[in-house]
Amino acid sequence: MKNKYRKLKDIALLVLLDAVAVTASAFLSLVMTQIQFNLKVDFVYWLLINLAAIFFFFGIFRLYSIVFTSVGLNDTLKTVGATICIYCVNICCTFFFETVNIKLATVYCIVLFCLTLLARYSQRLYYAVRFSISKRNKHKVRAMIVGGGSAGTMLLREIQTTDKISYLPLCVIDDDETKVGKRIYNIKIVGTTADIVRYAEKYAIEEILIAIPTAPKAELKRIYDICEQTNCKVKTLPGIYQIVSGEASVSALREVQITDLLGRDQVKVNLDEIMDYIENQVVLITGGGGSIGSELCRQIATHNPKRLIILDIYENNAYDIEQELRRNHPDLNLLALIASVRDESKIEDVFKKYKPDIVFNAAAHKHVPLMETSPNEAVKNNVFGTLNVARCADKFKAKVFVQISTDKAVNPTNVMGATKRICEMIIQTIGKHSKNTKFVAVRFGNVLGSNGSVIPLFEKQIKEGGPVTVTHKDIIRYFMTIPEAVSLVLQAGAYAQGGQIFVLDMGEPVKIYDLAYNLIKFSGLEPGVDIEIKCTGLRPGEKLYEERLMDEEGMQKTPNGLINIANPIQLDESFLWSTLEKLRVAAKDETPDMKQLVAELVTTYKPQN
Repeated sequence: MKNKYRKLKDIALLVLLDAVAVTASAFLSLVMTQIQFNLKVDFVYWLLINLAAIFFFFGIFRLYSIVFTSVGLNDTLKTVGATICIYCVNICCTFFFETVNIKLATVYCIVLFCLTLLARYSQRLYYAVRFSISKRNKHKVRAMIVGGGSAGTMLLREIQTTDKISYLPLCVIDDDETKVGKRIYNIKIVGTTADIVRYAEKYAIEEILIAIPTAPKAELKRIYDICEQTNCKVKTLPGIYQIVSGEASVSALREVQITDLLGRDQVKVNLDEIMDYIENQVVLITGGGGSIGSELCRQIATHNPKRLIILDIYENNAYDIEQELRRNHPDLNLLALIASVRDESKIEDVFKKYKPDIVFNAAAHKHVPLMETSPNEAVKNNVFGTLNVARCADKFKAKVFVQISTDKAVNPTNVMGATKRICEMIIQTIGKHSKNTKFVAVRFGNVLGSNGSVIPLFEKQIKEGGPVTVTHKDIIRYFMTIPEAVSLVLQAGAYAQGGQIFVLDMGEPVKIYDLAYNLIKFSGLEPGVDIEIKCTGLRPGEKLYEERLMDEEGMQKTPNGLINIANPIQLDESFLWSTLEKLRVAAKDETPDMKQLVAELVTTYKPQN
């Protein structure tokens, strides 16, 4: 209602200004041409005809539905067209009014065009003058805009035509060398991205605003690396949709995020094409309140499952995702259960009662250092929790079972990774003999934004003034986002044939130290000066790098192109089951030989004393 009132107010203002413009143009044209009307009544009729003409033609050309702050060339051309139509009306008037001639009509229309255009550009002219004056204002943030295309132009226009904008753009950077030396809204394009550091220093830039939402991630990372050499805070426009929706504005600018620095585009999966297997099925998600589990719930809820069952031992997590789904999907058949995957009888009761068709097993202990100090908990929860759920899935004839694994399961040096490797072995072995259920595992790296992710820790440490702690300067990890991880899990369910391990092509690994450095830098702070980066040493069970495949596994491509399949390794099944029984007993009291039993199953794991 408020927007409708404002729109009517703008239209009324333009109508009033046009009426004034017609009257002023009529008098000025008479003065300039020195033509005298013989009868006052002729002048009144001529004036009324022109008032009717301007309202009619300006309405036809939609010149009363403009936005003052975005008046541009298109509106100018419309004004030219409408004025030409009014000129034709005035030519006709020469046949009916003795004192109206072509000279008077021409002068009148020229003056009218200038006055009506001035009325429409008035607000932009006002802000341009204010912006020129504001260049002397020391309270404005001195800004450089990277990108002289559509997004950069829209950004500059808003900065110059909107109240309460804190930026003072002083220069523009663009890699199109033909643009260098030209101006956008009187702001000069001074050079290419290779010149960022030089001009940031020359203009004493405080913030760099990156407005290239169409650029690939690799190109953006290159620009971020250059910006890193300055002492400037960096912000960016999130994506191309900002241009499409017309939201390439100051309000859309955000801090540079770690996902921007991974140097690759996110994996895109068309879920609508692969989610048919979810529709009208009973879906069970263990660990459904966790980072991956809850996002699985969100995605699956949009694809019409017959029933969605959230199972989690942590009631707060389960409650939060349950309430969110009930708000967003009131018609969803949803059930939240509080249970532990360790509880064999409870898990069997859940399968017997609800008969899930599809199972996503995301319940696990995953913190490497914590599991080193409580290894029996890792064994009981990860190994035997998975075994309980997998056996029930087979017994009660679930169609698909998807195990959430990790790259730490490859040649593990810690208990957590070793237990996750045993989980892969369990589902491959059960899947090999299952007549009803397709068992698959999904292996991916560190998930940005998940519970326990290193990035929220860094952000918290920066907020507290540091130091930011990194275990080793050379430690590297593969990274992916929660949506990427979940899309991989869902696609694995669609591709499942049984016994496979799906692996995401996560690009090149990233140095954790560099992530910490960049996060500090793009927070507007100086690493080592404002915030210290402290190397604390590798934690128990931690290694410098993670791998995606064991030497024996090999790789097959899927139709997705970025999702691969690891070839299953042949296992001694009788040895697996007999050792698991020994491990179950040993894990109850964390006996000294428990880790040794894990090592017997996962031969690349060397237990720490």
